Amino acid sequence: MTDLHPSAPLRVAIVGAGPAGIYAGNILANAVAARADGSTFRTVEIDLFESLPAPYGLIRYGVAPDHPRIKGIVNSLHEMLDAQGVDADRRTIRFLGNIEVGRDVSVDELQARYHAVVLATGAIRDAALRIPGVDLPGSYGAADFVSWFDGHPDVPRTWPLVDEQVAVIGNGNVALDVARILAKLPENLRSTEVPDNVLAGLEASAVTDVHVFGRRGPADIKFTPIELRELGEVAGVDIIVDDADFAGVDPASAPNNQLKIMLRTLNAWRDRPENRGESTGATRRLHLHFWHAPVEIVGSDRVEKVRFERTAPAEDGSVSGTGEFVEYPITAVYRAVGYFGSPIVDAPFDAQRGVVPNEAGRVDDTTGLYATGWIKRGPVGLIGHTKSDATETIANLLEDAEAGLLAAPTETADVLDLLAEREVEVTTWDGWLELDAHERALGAAHEHTRERVKVVPREEQVEISRSTTLSSTGALAR
Repeated sequence: MTDLHPSAPLRVAIVGAGPAGIYAGNILANAVAARADGSTFRTVEIDLFESLPAPYGLIRYGVAPDHPRIKGIVNSLHEMLDAQGVDADRRTIRFLGNIEVGRDVSVDELQARYHAVVLATGAIRDAALRIPGVDLPGSYGAADFVSWFDGHPDVPRTWPLVDEQVAVIGNGNVALDVARILAKLPENLRSTEVPDNVLAGLEASAVTDVHVFGRRGPADIKFTPIELRELGEVAGVDIIVDDADFAGVDPASAPNNQLKIMLRTLNAWRDRPENRGESTGATRRLHLHFWHAPVEIVGSDRVEKVRFERTAPAEDGSVSGTGEFVEYPITAVYRAVGYFGSPIVDAPFDAQRGVVPNEAGRVDDTTGLYATGWIKRGPVGLIGHTKSDATETIANLLEDAEAGLLAAPTETADVLDLLAEREVEVTTWDGWLELDAHERALGAAHEHTRERVKVVPREEQVEISRSTTLSSTGALAR
C-alpha cells in the first residue's frame, strides 16, 4: 500500500500541539533518525496541527499561573520544536497553528496527504456531575474557570466572582488549583503570567470562603505533595480542617511515601492557630471537607446551597453513604470531577468514555489513523504517562509503515495550499517565537515586573504571530 523507499519521506500529521502531540512528534523524528540506515524509510516530515494560535495546549491553558515548576516542561517542549527550526531544510516537525481539524481541514483530507494521522487532541471538557441542580446559574465547570484564568482566547474575558461562599467539588490537582486561585489574594498573583483582565477580575472578587469537598477521606486524596504544600503556603488565607474527618487516619500506615507526606501535611494543619480557634487576621479561609458526597445543588433562580451525604469507607475499599445529610449555604459551585474528551469530526469516538477507540494507539477499524495522550487513554496520568503513550503509539505506527500497511498519499500538494485557498490564517513556529517575545516584553514593561503577560484575544495573537511569517516560503517551508 505504501510508496516508502530510501528517498521518500514518511509523512505524518499530528493533530494537537500539547504535550501528547509534541512528544509523539519528537519520538517519531528521533526514531526515524536512529533507524534510518536499516529501515524502509530514512526521513520523516511531520506537520503538527493546533487549533489555537500558540503551542503547548493544557500546559499553556490548563495549569494555574502560579506554578513556576511547569516552566521546566514548557522549556522541554520548546526545545523539541525549536530544534526542528534551525533552518528550512531541517524542519522535520512543522508547527501549524490556528487550524481547526474538522472545520478548516478534514481528517479525510489529511489522510489523503499523509501516510498516517495521529490524534492528540486531549480532553478539555468537564466530566459530568450527575446530580439535581447542576445546571443552575452559579454552577460552573472547573475547566471553564481554568480556561478563563489562563487566558484562553475562546472563553469570555470576565468571570462572575460575586459570591462570598463558594464550593469546589473534587479531590484532585485541578480542584486545588481552582480553590487556590479563588482564595489567593490578587497581589500575590501579580508576578505571574496571569492576564491583566483576569487580575482585574480577581481584584474585584467577593470571595471570602472556599470550601473543597471530597467524597472520600484524607487517605484517598488524588493531589500531589507539592500541590498540597503550596496550598498551605498561600499568604493571608487560613486553612480550616475538621478533626472528625481524620478519625482512624494514620500517616504511618499509608501505602506509599507520597501519601505519607500528604497525610503528615494535613495532620500538621490541624494544629495551625486557625484550627485552635485563634484569630490570625486572615481575610480569606479555605476549608477542606472529607467524606462528603454531593447529592443536590439547591436553588430556584440560582445556586442557594449544596446538599451532601456523609460517607464512610466500605469493606471493598469504596465508600458508601451513611444516611446523614448536611447542607452548606454556598452560592457558587465549581465542579472539578475530571476532564472528558471531545469528538473529532469524521473520526471514531466512544461517547461513554470520551476517547477515540483504539488498540495500543491504533484507532479501531481505521488504517493509518492513530491516537495518543488523553484522547487515547482518558484524562488520567501525568506527563510520564503521556510519554509512554506516545512511545507505544509511534512504535506501532512505525511497525505498520515497515510492514507496508500505510496507504500512500494521493494528494501531493502542500496542505498549506489548501488552507490558503480557504483563507485560513495559519500561524507558525516563527510566529510563536514572535508572540512569545511580545508577551515577555509586555511582562518586562509591566508595573510589577513579570515573566510575561499573556495576549488573550485570538485575533491579536494571530496578528502578532503572522506579522513576519506571511510568505509561503521561509517560516512555512520545509
